[in-house]
Amino acid sequence: MNYECLICQIKSLPHRFDKYEIPRKDRNAVASELIKKIAGIDLENSYSPEITRDILALLKKKSTVEDPYQKEKEESNFYLQNKYSEFQELLRNSDDPFNLSLRLAIAGNIIDFGPAHQFDVDETIQRVLTTDFAFDHSAQLKIEIEKARTILYLADNSGEIVLDKLFLETINHPNVWFAFRGAPVLNDATCKEVFDIGIDKTAKIISNGDDAPSTLLHRVSHEFKEVYNSADLIISKGMGNYEGLMNESDPRLFFLLMIKCPVIAEKIGAKKGDFVVKQNVN
Repeated sequence: MNYECLICQIKSLPHRFDKYEIPRKDRNAVASELIKKIAGIDLENSYSPEITRDILALLKKKSTVEDPYQKEKEESNFYLQNKYSEFQELLRNSDDPFNLSLRLAIAGNIIDFGPAHQFDVDETIQRVLTTDFAFDHSAQLKIEIEKARTILYLADNSGEIVLDKLFLETINHPNVWFAFRGAPVLNDATCKEVFDIGIDKTAKIISNGDDAPSTLLHRVSHEFKEVYNSADLIISKGMGNYEGLMNESDPRLFFLLMIKCPVIAEKIGAKKGDFVVKQNVN
């Protein structure tokens, strides 16, 4: 984390108050409590997704809203499912279905309902089809997929997971675990959204056992950790998962994401808006 992450957390509070339907009369006190918490964060020893998780957990305690982004998750899944046959037709006519399905899966990472994030799914899909990746380890990823006995695929957002499913159908690997969040957090995919689009028919599914918008190995369940440790290849989708795993020294990790934050852009060595397929190697 750096100071910009703290500013972003504070700027997010009004939007999050609305989503959790925090009563107007309580907002001053809740804001004061949260800003004190944010001000005390040790930037050198904190993960941004864990801070987000703690803030949202406090809001949830003061709210009656169980899943603030349920409507957005359902709508984004529905929108991309309605275009699924179009994507399948593109793949049937493609000279390189692997590369195309990979690009579509990364384009899905644009779906993010953060307060400062505006997105256009169709425009992003068009752009990813004609844009070079800022990091392009896709050839190595294809080799590792073909070699792997077991693949662990770390999901990120709802809507995006429709295009993840398309990618998994394209690679047609016999032993893929598809991991999702253990409880609702932001618009990240949970068990409900994964079953809604039928990924259980394409891969084995598993909860990571945690409600942070990331994969934080010190928080995940024992069951998930066993699958993580035994996988030959780990495909990590999205910026949240990147934030949780970027300091791991593990060449099994491949990060697939669109960069939506200047802090992460600087960290990864690219620009905001860039598309990335990056193996976790120096």
